[in-house]
Amino acid sequence: MKKIKNSSTDTKRIKKKSPSTNSKKVKITLVRSGIDRPERQKLTLQALGLNKLKASKEVEATPQILGMIRKVTHLVEVEDVV
Repeated sequence: MKKIKNSSTDTKRIKKKSPSTNSKKVKITLVRSGIDRPERQKLTLQALGLNKLKASKEVEATPQILGMIRKVTHLVEVEDVV
């Protein structure tokens, strides 16, 4: 059995998006402890960079970050940063 090479397979190039200067930022503050919470919520807090109570972090409001915030809204406060 012969293998037939497909000559029409081209490599696709993906353009990287440059960070926008007009990106919206949010300030996230941990107001309730992650103790006695499911492991997924603890890992989400860690991924957001919130390790200690009353810890705050300014992050860009990307869909990924907003999804993580939505999963732990009962533990954090969110403020828009101008």
